[in-house]
Amino acid sequence: MTQRLNYFQASPEAAQKYSEFSQTLHKNPFLAKIGHLVTLRASQINGCAFCVDMHVKEGKLAGERELRLHHVAVWRESPLFDAKEKAILEWTEALTQLPPHGISDELFKQVRAQLSEQELADLTFLVVGINGWNRLGVAFRSVPGSADKQYGLDKAGLN
Repeated sequence: MTQRLNYFQASPEAAQKYSEFSQTLHKNPFLAKIGHLVTLRASQINGCAFCVDMHVKEGKLAGERELRLHHVAVWRESPLFDAKEKAILEWTEALTQLPPHGISDELFKQVRAQLSEQELADLTFLVVGINGWNRLGVAFRSVPGSADKQYGLDKAGLN
Protein backbone atom coordinates (compact mmCIF):
# COMPACT_ATOMS: atom_id res chain seq x y z
CA MET A 1 0.00 0.00 0.00
CA THR A 2 1.31 3.42 -0.92
CA GLN A 3 0.34 6.55 0.93
CA ARG A 4 -1.76 8.84 -1.27
CA LEU A 5 -0.97 12.14 0.41
CA ASN A 6 1.04 13.44 3.36
CA TYR A 7 -1.59 15.60 5.01
CA PHE A 8 0.92 16.97 7.54
CA GLN A 9 2.87 18.49 4.64
CA ALA A 10 -0.19 19.48 2.61
CA SER A 11 -1.93 21.25 5.52
CA PRO A 12 0.69 21.83 8.22
CA GLU A 13 -1.21 24.35 10.34
CA ALA A 14 -4.38 22.25 10.57
CA ALA A 15 -2.36 19.08 11.20
CA GLN A 16 -0.40 20.79 13.98
CA LYS A 17 -3.55 22.14 15.68
CA TYR A 18 -5.26 18.74 15.45
CA SER A 19 -2.15 17.08 16.90
CA GLU A 20 -2.18 19.57 19.79
CA PHE A 21 -5.84 18.75 20.43
CA SER A 22 -5.00 15.03 20.61
CA GLN A 23 -1.94 15.58 22.81
CA THR A 24 -4.01 17.63 25.24
CA LEU A 25 -6.49 14.77 25.58
CA HIS A 26 -3.78 12.16 26.14
CA LYS A 27 -2.33 14.20 29.04
CA ASN A 28 -5.62 13.75 30.90
CA PRO A 29 -5.03 11.07 33.62
CA PHE A 30 -8.43 9.42 33.06
CA LEU A 31 -7.92 9.24 29.29
CA ALA A 32 -4.29 8.15 29.63
CA LYS A 33 -5.52 5.09 31.50
CA ILE A 34 -8.21 3.96 29.03
CA GLY A 35 -7.37 5.95 25.92
CA HIS A 36 -5.48 3.20 24.13
CA LEU A 37 -8.46 0.87 24.38
CA VAL A 38 -10.78 3.58 23.05
CA THR A 39 -8.56 4.65 20.16
CA LEU A 40 -7.84 1.03 19.24
CA ARG A 41 -11.54 0.08 19.19
CA ALA A 42 -12.59 3.07 17.08
CA SER A 43 -9.70 2.42 14.69
CA GLN A 44 -10.72 -1.23 14.32
CA ILE A 45 -14.29 -0.24 13.49
CA ASN A 46 -13.13 2.39 10.99
CA GLY A 47 -10.64 0.07 9.31
CA CYS A 48 -7.67 2.39 9.82
CA ALA A 49 -4.68 0.06 9.65
CA PHE A 50 -2.21 2.84 10.52
CA CYS A 51 -4.11 3.72 13.70
CA VAL A 52 -4.74 0.12 14.78
CA ASP A 53 -1.02 -0.52 14.44
CA MET A 54 -0.15 2.68 16.31
CA HIS A 55 -2.56 2.20 19.21
CA VAL A 56 -1.57 -1.42 19.84
CA LYS A 57 2.05 -0.28 20.10
CA GLU A 58 1.19 2.76 22.24
CA GLY A 59 -0.88 0.57 24.52
CA LYS A 60 1.93 -1.91 24.99
CA LEU A 61 4.42 0.88 25.70
CA ALA A 62 1.99 2.38 28.24
CA GLY A 63 1.87 -0.93 30.11
CA GLU A 64 -1.46 -2.25 28.85
CA ARG A 65 -1.60 -6.04 28.95
CA GLU A 66 -1.24 -7.52 25.48
CA LEU A 67 -4.16 -9.89 25.96
CA ARG A 68 -6.46 -6.95 26.74
CA LEU A 69 -5.30 -5.26 23.53
CA HIS A 70 -6.21 -8.44 21.64
CA HIS A 71 -9.57 -8.67 23.43
CA VAL A 72 -10.66 -5.11 22.54
CA ALA A 73 -12.26 -6.53 19.38
CA VAL A 74 -14.37 -8.92 21.51
CA TRP A 75 -14.79 -6.79 24.63
CA ARG A 76 -18.43 -7.77 25.19
CA GLU A 77 -17.51 -11.43 25.60
CA SER A 78 -14.20 -10.86 27.37
CA PRO A 79 -13.84 -11.17 31.15
CA LEU A 80 -10.85 -8.80 31.03
CA PHE A 81 -12.87 -5.57 31.17
CA ASP A 82 -14.81 -4.20 34.13
CA ALA A 83 -18.22 -2.51 33.97
CA LYS A 84 -16.74 0.98 33.59
CA GLU A 85 -14.45 -0.09 30.75
CA LYS A 86 -17.33 -1.84 29.01
CA ALA A 87 -19.45 1.31 29.26
CA ILE A 88 -16.53 3.28 27.80
CA LEU A 89 -16.18 0.86 24.88
CA GLU A 90 -19.97 0.86 24.31
CA TRP A 91 -19.94 4.68 24.12
CA THR A 92 -16.94 4.56 21.78
CA GLU A 93 -18.71 2.21 19.41
CA ALA A 94 -21.95 4.21 19.47
CA LEU A 95 -20.19 7.48 18.65
CA THR A 96 -18.03 5.84 16.00
CA GLN A 97 -21.04 4.27 14.26
CA LEU A 98 -23.70 6.86 14.96
CA PRO A 99 -27.15 5.29 14.96
CA PRO A 100 -29.71 6.88 12.58
CA HIS A 101 -31.63 8.43 15.47
CA GLY A 102 -28.65 9.43 17.59
CA ILE A 103 -27.54 8.16 20.98
CA SER A 104 -30.39 6.71 23.01
CA ASP A 105 -31.29 8.00 26.46
CA GLU A 106 -30.85 4.44 27.72
CA LEU A 107 -27.23 4.27 26.54
CA PHE A 108 -26.50 7.75 27.87
CA LYS A 109 -27.88 6.80 31.31
CA GLN A 110 -25.96 3.52 31.29
CA VAL A 111 -22.67 5.26 30.52
CA ARG A 112 -23.40 8.21 32.79
CA ALA A 113 -23.89 5.78 35.69
CA GLN A 114 -20.24 4.74 35.23
CA LEU A 115 -18.62 8.09 34.40
CA SER A 116 -18.61 11.58 35.84
CA GLU A 117 -19.72 14.44 33.61
CA GLN A 118 -16.12 15.45 33.01
CA GLU A 119 -15.05 11.87 32.22
CA LEU A 120 -17.91 11.52 29.75
CA ALA A 121 -17.13 14.84 28.08
CA ASP A 122 -13.40 14.04 27.91
CA LEU A 123 -14.11 10.56 26.55
CA THR A 124 -16.40 12.02 23.90
CA PHE A 125 -13.71 14.46 22.78
CA LEU A 126 -11.27 11.54 22.55
CA VAL A 127 -13.69 9.55 20.38
CA VAL A 128 -14.30 12.60 18.17
CA GLY A 129 -10.53 13.00 17.82
CA ILE A 130 -9.69 9.42 16.91
CA ASN A 131 -12.52 9.25 14.40
CA GLY A 132 -11.00 12.25 12.63
CA TRP A 133 -7.54 10.67 12.61
CA ASN A 134 -9.06 7.44 11.28
CA ARG A 135 -10.70 9.28 8.44
CA LEU A 136 -7.43 10.97 7.51
CA GLY A 137 -5.58 7.64 7.69
CA VAL A 138 -8.13 5.82 5.55
CA ALA A 139 -8.57 8.64 3.02
CA PHE A 140 -4.86 9.07 2.42
CA ARG A 141 -3.80 5.43 3.06
CA SER A 142 -1.34 6.09 5.85
CA VAL A 143 1.04 3.12 5.93
CA PRO A 144 1.07 1.11 9.18
CA GLY A 145 4.39 1.40 10.99
CA SER A 146 5.66 4.20 8.76
CA ALA A 147 5.94 6.64 11.68
CA ASP A 148 7.14 4.19 14.34
CA LYS A 149 10.59 5.70 14.70
CA GLN A 150 9.21 9.26 14.73
CA TYR A 151 6.75 8.45 17.54
CA GLY A 152 9.03 6.05 19.44
CA LEU A 153 6.77 3.11 18.68
CA ASP A 154 9.69 1.00 17.49
CA LYS A 155 10.44 0.49 21.20
CA ALA A 156 7.29 -1.65 21.50
CA GLY A 157 9.14 -4.54 19.89
CA LEU A 158 6.24 -5.30 17.57
CA ASN A 159 7.26 -5.43 13.95
